[in-house]
Amino acid sequence: MQHPALEVREVQAGYGPINVLWDVSAAARAGTTTTILGPNGAGKTTLLRAIMGLVKVRSGAIEIDGQPRTGNATWDMVRDGVILVPEGRLIFRDMTVEDNLLMGAYPARSRPRAASNLDDVYQLLPRLKERRRQLAGSLSGGEAQMVAIGRGLMEEPQIFLIDEPSLGLAPVVVDEIFAILRKQKELGRTIVLVEQNTHMALSLADHVYLMQSGRIILSRTAGEIDINHLHDLYFARETAT
Repeated sequence: MQHPALEVREVQAGYGPINVLWDVSAAARAGTTTTILGPNGAGKTTLLRAIMGLVKVRSGAIEIDGQPRTGNATWDMVRDGVILVPEGRLIFRDMTVEDNLLMGAYPARSRPRAASNLDDVYQLLPRLKERRRQLAGSLSGGEAQMVAIGRGLMEEPQIFLIDEPSLGLAPVVVDEIFAILRKQKELGRTIVLVEQNTHMALSLADHVYLMQSGRIILSRTAGEIDINHLHDLYFARETAT
């Protein structure tokens, strides 16, 4: 299956009177993993929310395979196969693991294949199958993140936006989460990953963007990245040229 490309051009967006993104331009080529790095408050989550229609785009353009999607409602983006796994997991704590996963199959385009997709998720994440009757609120942080990723996969994502999947997790669990994402990369999904763990993010990335104060200050292929220079920019020890 050919997964689509995503392009963001000169986007400005924010909350109420506060602008957060300043002429942000970035692209995710079809079938590749694009990583967006940056410190807290850089605008990374706002960028994903703007793509999803959760934050109003004040100017600029968002396109999928060259077709305009600027200003589309969130449910229209989901219908088009753009799926967001949000920061902080945001699972339904009072529902079972399996019901959380099935919520991901609610869109009409993925509903007919809910049973087979559920089998695929359980094969990828066998721990969730063991806990399928448990309330999601009883899970560990790593298991909850797996539920959030599994729920996203149930929606058959064409473009998979993932926000801070390693946040608050132990290193061994982070390794598990990135193994799952690596599998999705091998399947050819178009992935946009927001992450603060630079080493793990770079291990998965094809292209890297670094954000600071609502702007893109670095755009490089992963092979061109000098990790020491990246960290100097990340922590504002030097400025981009």
